[in-house]
Amino acid sequence: MAWDPYPLARPLLHLLPPETAHALTLWGLRRGLAPAAPAADDPALRTTLWGLGFSNPVGLAAGFDKDAEAPDAALALGFGFVEIGSVTPRPQPGNPRPRLFRLAEDRAVINRMGFNSAGAEAVAARLAGRARAAAGGVVGVNLGKNRDATDAAADYADGVRRLGAFADYLVVNVSSPNTPGLRALQGGAALGRLLDAVRAARDALDRPPPLLVKIAPDLEAADRADIAAAIRAGAADGLIVGNTTITRPDGLRSRHRGEPGGLSGRPLFALSTEILADMYRRTAGAVPLIGTGGIASGADAYAKIRAGASLVQLYSALVYQGPALIGRIKADLVRRARADGFATVAEAVGADHR
Repeated sequence: MAWDPYPLARPLLHLLPPETAHALTLWGLRRGLAPAAPAADDPALRTTLWGLGFSNPVGLAAGFDKDAEAPDAALALGFGFVEIGSVTPRPQPGNPRPRLFRLAEDRAVINRMGFNSAGAEAVAARLAGRARAAAGGVVGVNLGKNRDATDAAADYADGVRRLGAFADYLVVNVSSPNTPGLRALQGGAALGRLLDAVRAARDALDRPPPLLVKIAPDLEAADRADIAAAIRAGAADGLIVGNTTITRPDGLRSRHRGEPGGLSGRPLFALSTEILADMYRRTAGAVPLIGTGGIASGADAYAKIRAGASLVQLYSALVYQGPALIGRIKADLVRRARADGFATVAEAVGADHR
């Protein structure tokens, strides 16, 4: 087993403000200071979606590398795919600091970043350099809108036009709780108009990538029904379920539990997995789903897969466990799938519904 330096680094990182520690982590990744994945992925982890080949189904969620500073270094940690963003068309600073909080007792994080972004032009330049270097691995681009945008659909379509050529898949993020009015775009009619504009921009590209929608775990049943109907009708190619939650589950212990913003990490697991399973049922398993929210172990990732996720994503658990968690999750996924009689992890997708 490869030596894991994170148990030594974590106390030092956690002495720093969370956003400073995050910036330092990205700096280290860019300079190759993180250990690479020790071995090739087990073939049982491979899966194919939207014509894309994934060496494993475990991805890095959006929010970690907002500006595409180190996507290939993140892939080298052992992820099967990396999602950068959210990226807004124009640069914006986001909300005032402090805006990121560790809830260490709860293995959770609260953020109210507010779509801080270097903007599409800067991100496109980085991704274009990556394309010129013929870098491998699946990299998705998560799109947001500028805070002061008067036409949300135009902002998202602008993001598609600027970044779609460099994305293996695109994500329309309408579920962050930290941009005023954003979550209202998840409503049936509003989402339909938005996706019509985004899809038209996507279809005009020389190589149209798959289009996904990222939804909140706090949606009411009627909204989930509207979204499922729109996706099944072809409005998008998949869903990410879900984003952070504005709810605060009972039992949170950290002194930061009352901070405004979106809660992620361990306390989100039950809610996000319940909504994931509901969206799998509502779409009759016909639409690929990415499950995110609270994954901190192989058991968590496997539960998402059995609930209907073809791929899974994590971020907050890395704050507490470090990059060695990725390899542990992948190994446990293979063990659990085989124990259930599946030759591959992909065969377990939606098993709880069969």
